[in-house]
Amino acid sequence: MMIRTALPEDAHAAVPLLFEAIGDITYILMGTDDTEKALEAMTFWFSQPANRLSYENCIVIEAEGRVAGALLAYHGSELTALDRPLLDRIASISGESGLSFPQEAMIDEYYLDSIAVDNAFRGQGLGKQLMQAFEEEGAKRGYPRLALIVELGNENAKRLYAAQGYQADGHQLEIAGHLYEHMVKRLP
Repeated sequence: MMIRTALPEDAHAAVPLLFEAIGDITYILMGTDDTEKALEAMTFWFSQPANRLSYENCIVIEAEGRVAGALLAYHGSELTALDRPLLDRIASISGESGLSFPQEAMIDEYYLDSIAVDNAFRGQGLGKQLMQAFEEEGAKRGYPRLALIVELGNENAKRLYAAQGYQADGHQLEIAGHLYEHMVKRLP
């Protein structure tokens, strides 16, 4: 197995995984409730630099010669700039101005936006390896605080993150009709 930074050509494998992980939030980010159009737009943005969904913010894990998992992460202080191209696209389609997305990441944290492992490779520890790569990248960049959100009621995911040192900080947010809990971990 190999963990590496994603490349634009990984879109065909990484985008469906990220779509699965992001869920209904995808429709907000892509400005459409049509699944096919959302996947097309997501594939386009994945292959472009300097946006939230860019390959530049993605770590992949390969198994059996293919992308078996993907993780999307960025620093909260970059989120406004990373979202600008997506918001500009939605504004150009809808004619609306002053659009914004819900603020998932705090300005002082390295944020795990989404993580997913292909069904064929689940249960083999790939998700844990991606999480470790995320934490190592945060440490390498000198970020003292890591964060993620977990849907309220998803106790399995919350237990998994808690076992890795993430703690709920009491902050909750609603995105796409779902309630999420913010969890953080401080790096030494």
